[in-house]
Amino acid sequence: MGLLQLQLVALLVSGLVGAGGADTIGNTSQGFLEFSVGKFRYFQLNKPFPQEAILHHIPSNVSFVIFQIHSQYRNTTVSYSRTVLPSTSATGNDKGLVSILRPEQSTCTWYLASVDVKPVQSVAIPLSYSERDPIPGGCNLEFDLDIDPNIYLEYNFFETTIKFAPANLGYARDVTPPSCDTGMGQEFRWRLQYDVYQYFLPENELAEDVLLQHLQRMAQVFQVKASAAKVVTLTANDKTSVSFSSLPGQGVIYNVIVWDPLLNTSAAYVPAHTYACTFEAREGSCASLGRVSTKVFFTLFALLGLFICFFGHRFWKTELFFIGFIFMGFLFYILITRLTLLKYDVRLTLTAVAGGVSGVFLVAIWWRFGTLGLCMLCAGLVLGFLISAVAFFTPLGNLKVFRDDAVFWVTFSCITVFIPVVFLGCLRILNILTCGVVGSYSVVLAVDSYMYTSLSYITLNVLRRALNTDFHRAFTNVPSQTNDFIILAVWGMLAVSGVTLQIRRERGRPPFPPHPYKLWKQERARRITNILDPSYHLPPLRERLHRQLTQIKDLFQKKQPAGERTPLLL
Repeated sequence: MGLLQLQLVALLVSGLVGAGGADTIGNTSQGFLEFSVGKFRYFQLNKPFPQEAILHHIPSNVSFVIFQIHSQYRNTTVSYSRTVLPSTSATGNDKGLVSILRPEQSTCTWYLASVDVKPVQSVAIPLSYSERDPIPGGCNLEFDLDIDPNIYLEYNFFETTIKFAPANLGYARDVTPPSCDTGMGQEFRWRLQYDVYQYFLPENELAEDVLLQHLQRMAQVFQVKASAAKVVTLTANDKTSVSFSSLPGQGVIYNVIVWDPLLNTSAAYVPAHTYACTFEAREGSCASLGRVSTKVFFTLFALLGLFICFFGHRFWKTELFFIGFIFMGFLFYILITRLTLLKYDVRLTLTAVAGGVSGVFLVAIWWRFGTLGLCMLCAGLVLGFLISAVAFFTPLGNLKVFRDDAVFWVTFSCITVFIPVVFLGCLRILNILTCGVVGSYSVVLAVDSYMYTSLSYITLNVLRRALNTDFHRAFTNVPSQTNDFIILAVWGMLAVSGVTLQIRRERGRPPFPPHPYKLWKQERARRITNILDPSYHLPPLRERLHRQLTQIKDLFQKKQPAGERTPLLL
């Protein structure tokens, strides 16, 4: 009996602790859920059993309440009534409703349901606002709800776009709402401003509970400002749509804070999240983004890059093949992607073939003509391309002036060409720097095919801009977390080690190897004029080939009998 009493006391204590904390776990067995203002609650939704969410004891100074519910990738529905209609409900991963309160109203009710067969783990919270706070989505003219506080998110391989409805000025209970379209002065909703925030989840983290925990930092105004990074501020005259570069496999949460500069009040929309991938796809899901062809391609590319990083200047022809492969492979991939509809694996294979042919062609040009200037121009342009991509990978790339494609590509090309021009008087240093920096970066690309790293977007963002005409409007922000700092340190260590080793080893040696074709001609002339050289007594190549063909032909001829043969006479 004493043990039973101890268990009851423990249950009471745990219940009190859960009720006093910020997060509570809901029991949906009774068919309804009770909420408190500003308190998150975890619960599960089952398809055959819709739940009733109830909020009691709403203060009299509250003008409207935003109720929002979140799940990882399975859809949920929140509705004003038991009957689900498009104009009175919202369905998705991150959805919410605005309830305008009537005079003396102290209770709100919403209805929650799941459209998935499996149980859906969800978290929900009601947030209250006063009559001075702007109403998110209060001037909606595009979506189904009359007042829509939701952020609508779309993504593809290149960009992720968020859209939201304009807000309206706040008003008291039982007061006619301000008009949305009459007047453009400071007395109307045109004075409102919208701050767009972006929040990155931990890298390589796809767990459901991690997402639901971090969503709590993006629901209320003060938490959003403290946790997320503000990307852009929009005015009421701007289009309520913002684009970002897609980061497949990286969780990102977006939210919009509408601010009334006259009253200095704010309100938050319903946050929306994305991984820029699907969880239930058989191929290319969030859990297995790296294709086998990509891993094979960049693994072999990294092995060759590591060799070039430490021995590229010594093995000059191998480096020329590496540079030619990069130079033509990048251009060929852009060309074949924009002009054809081939699958990714086919395009990658053709790119590898085209890059290999280009590498062999550059080696052949060096062997036959010895054009050092052309070879070093290709090497310098590859290094300049990487340095220019690094420059636009910084916040410099998000400046408004570079949204214009003409300005971007002209500036990008100038930085690319500027690098070989600077090192025009010291070509050996230029070549060694190219070997160390570009060769070591190939390791970063190989790591990205196995695990997420933001450093791969140094070149991927440039490739996306060349492939997609709409990518210029996207903000190219990426997370900088522990994995990125580790890989950045590895990249820097390899580059410095490779450059230092090659500079010390090449000290006192000729800057570049001699012209191969001239050496071959000199060697040939020496053999012809040198009687003591055994090769001097060799017959010409044509006679040697004719002799070999004759020997091969004799193998297939029947031997003729030798001498006279007469029959024996009896």
